[in-house]
Amino acid sequence: MRAKYLKLVRLSALYDLMATAAFATPWTFAAVHTLLGSISPLPAFAPIHVLFANLLGSVVVIWSVLRLRRPEAEFGLYDTFARGLFFIWQLYYLLAMNGVAIVWGFAAMEAAFGIAQGYGYWLLRKTESGKPSACRIVMALRAAA
Repeated sequence: MRAKYLKLVRLSALYDLMATAAFATPWTFAAVHTLLGSISPLPAFAPIHVLFANLLGSVVVIWSVLRLRRPEAEFGLYDTFARGLFFIWQLYYLLAMNGVAIVWGFAAMEAAFGIAQGYGYWLLRKTESGKPSACRIVMALRAAA
């Protein structure tokens, strides 16, 4: 169970790295902004917006590399909470600010990885605790181990 969960942590890190690496520098951000703008109309970015996109992209790249190189169950738990926050702010942007439609795809990925990692962490803790459980999935995982 632990090995499968750590693969999920790595997979979510790989997705994050691929989805955000281009936001980490002003030059790559300009290219991705042009590309995404050809798919869905995007507003023009002021220099301060580019700065914040670069800062966020840089932090996510570092967080991704950490989880790729040293995946830990606790990192998956923290990433679950981060994804929950990202999802909430993306929904706010989409619903309250009438944001651009392309963000729905990013929000869906945040929700999917957040739910998978959160549920996976819960299952991992239940199976490794050794305490009796009425959960059929936990019982099946313990029997398979």
